[in-house]
Amino acid sequence: MEGQGPNNSPPSVVASELPSAVQIGRMKFLWRALLISNFALGAYLFVMPKKKQIREQTSNLQEVPPPPPGEIITPVHEEPIFLPPPPEPVKVQQEPVPEDQQRELFKWMLEEKRKVKPQSLKEKQRINEEKAILKQFIRKESIPSI
Repeated sequence: MEGQGPNNSPPSVVASELPSAVQIGRMKFLWRALLISNFALGAYLFVMPKKKQIREQTSNLQEVPPPPPGEIITPVHEEPIFLPPPPEPVKVQQEPVPEDQQRELFKWMLEEKRKVKPQSLKEKQRINEEKAILKQFIRKESIPSI
């Protein structure tokens, strides 16, 4: 009992025995790799058909004997099923949009066209043409019905 006294107690855990951050990182990687490989193997085994099922399917195909050459099999004529044509959609008569609402709509469209930032020269020309048409509709006394 020479080594044991009040100051000489047996060492509990030495700092060098504790896993370091590098070792913990390696263990995490190994656990993840193990889990992924197990899932992949399980999925492979689950998806692949069993050998017995493949044998049964091939044996079922081979069991059907071909018809004897003396017999002629005539196909059965089935009458085609005629489905009635789908009903035509019901057209609802809508009231024409009043001119003042049409003008407001055209003004809103013009505002939205002004907000658009064109990315190319062609797009800018197209937007300008559309704005010119909208301005013409707004200025006219009578607006064509929508």
